[in-house]
Amino acid sequence: MATAVTEAVVDYDEALERYDPVLGLEVHVELNTATKMFCGCATEFGAEPNSQVCPVCLGLPGALPVVNAKAVESAIRIGLALNCEIASWCRFARKNYFYPDMPKNFQTSQYDEPIAFEGHLDVELEDGTTYRVEIERAHMEEDTGKSLHVGGSTGRIHGAEYSLVDYNRAGIPLIEIVTKPLTGAGKRAPEVAKAYVGALRELLRALGVSDVKMEQGSLRCDANVSLRPKVGDATSEEQAAVPLGTRTETKNVNSLRSVERAVRYEITRHAAVLDRGEKITQETRHWHEDTGVTTSGREKSDAEDYRYFPEPDLVPVAPTRETVDALRSTLPEPPGERRKRLQSDWGYSDLEMRDVMNAGAVALIEETVAAGASPAGARKWWTGELARRANAEGRSVEDFGVTPSHIAELDGLVRDGRLNDSMARQVLDGVIAGEGTPTEVADARGLELVQDDGALEAAVDKVIEAHADVAQKVRDGKVQAAGALIGQVMKEMRGQADAGKAREMILAKLGAS
Repeated sequence: MATAVTEAVVDYDEALERYDPVLGLEVHVELNTATKMFCGCATEFGAEPNSQVCPVCLGLPGALPVVNAKAVESAIRIGLALNCEIASWCRFARKNYFYPDMPKNFQTSQYDEPIAFEGHLDVELEDGTTYRVEIERAHMEEDTGKSLHVGGSTGRIHGAEYSLVDYNRAGIPLIEIVTKPLTGAGKRAPEVAKAYVGALRELLRALGVSDVKMEQGSLRCDANVSLRPKVGDATSEEQAAVPLGTRTETKNVNSLRSVERAVRYEITRHAAVLDRGEKITQETRHWHEDTGVTTSGREKSDAEDYRYFPEPDLVPVAPTRETVDALRSTLPEPPGERRKRLQSDWGYSDLEMRDVMNAGAVALIEETVAAGASPAGARKWWTGELARRANAEGRSVEDFGVTPSHIAELDGLVRDGRLNDSMARQVLDGVIAGEGTPTEVADARGLELVQDDGALEAAVDKVIEAHADVAQKVRDGKVQAAGALIGQVMKEMRGQADAGKAREMILAKLGAS
């Protein structure tokens, strides 16, 4: 059984004292088209292995591909959203290499003539600073099949007893987005990498071209890392003139957190190799989420090793200016601008908006507010109670079957004074259990605040008399002690009292303010 070899690393801060990191990020995006890139096979995730295949995507002799027009439109929209130039004429090429999950022994891709090129994406970091990521190209290609290595402990081919191949994924439309070298980030390079992939995922989701589920592989990041010597007291222009170091490529990193960790680890590993006076091997690397390290994959091929040549079975793609302009008109509001507009409309602080973003709840809150909820109420339920339950159960908030209209209705019941927060949580339990809408659940469970002030006053008097010592503290100016009395009133009223009204009544009776 193969085991990962632990390699030497140096302290991250020490590495940055001597070396300047340069990154290159390649993001592969599976498009959400109904059919594959060059055939009519379905693209449903999780289907029975090898049930969505045909002679074209299996590469059988005589089978001829046809380009998916929807995939081309999605590629153009992605390019436009990334501020790219759109090619007026481009071709597909054959990228030749052998691997079991490549049934044709070549991948149909684009080489020197991509559909989109020379763009950029401005990325906002956590402290509000902006880093511009220059985009070299965004090109169309097809995905490979999926190998399953059985036996062993790593899930990789080394140490496995045998391997199986599922070709359902072979031929699914992919867009590969390649950055130019990311320089000048210095110590913040891992943060920039994470922020870029996060911003790109947000943009692609807004475009509606992919579900961008990293855990399912519909968005995957290959992180290239290299180090070059840091020149003391050099200007940024002088440092930029230092030749780039040898890069490694960490393949298929599938979470934002892992992108940051993998880049950080490779910087410390590269620095250790260079400190020993050794050379970096240009290779692919595998990221191990459990141990937080990378291990060697295979020596990295250069472009000439793939023997690219134009695909003879496909005609060139030549979108007209009218087509490009029409697709440009379909672009949504940029996510960054939308986020700032919504934050202003909702009156959220920067911290509150960051919590909403981290919970992935922007769209849910927007729909909930549109359905009639207050922005504060929508945020409270989605990023508070529902997020807490989702984290505890290892689920997504969408998995509970609670809709924005449910939350808007629940928020309305609280604002109208029918329910307090405790009751509202019970109602939410019923909605999740499938008992109906919030109003239906509240009716069926008999949940409603007692509106009879006389009954509330009687409960307050009884509690004050029973807890004279606490009441005296409130009279003496220790207003915070009223909380204990409020709790007893709620208990006396079986949770059906208005806590705010109970507090007002207690303080009035005890002469406190």
